[in-house]
Amino acid sequence: MAKLNLFERRRRRVRTALKARAGGRVRLSVHRSGRHIYAQLIDDAAGRTVAAANSLGSKAGANITAAADVGKKLAEAAKQAGVTTVVFDRGGFLFHGRVKALADAAREGGLEF
Repeated sequence: MAKLNLFERRRRRVRTALKARAGGRVRLSVHRSGRHIYAQLIDDAAGRTVAAANSLGSKAGANITAAADVGKKLAEAAKQAGVTTVVFDRGGFLFHGRVKALADAAREGGLEF
């Protein structure tokens, strides 16, 4: 097996810890690129995406306000899908800046994690 870079090691460590604590809850997965931020609610038991939101249509691009908008959109989509409690999967990204803004906005929108 090839040596993993730091991001991949961090991502696997976070995902392994989440699976141990998830307890059947839906997973809120976050991905951020240089231009945009993406979030989706994934039901691992059923193997399907429940809801998703991204900053592709946003004029703000990939800044903190765009991330907060994505969090609000995702919380609304989760309500429509009947999801209230999730487990937060930050992937290999550190919990600050855009990732934190998305999480805070999702909490304000009604998601519990």
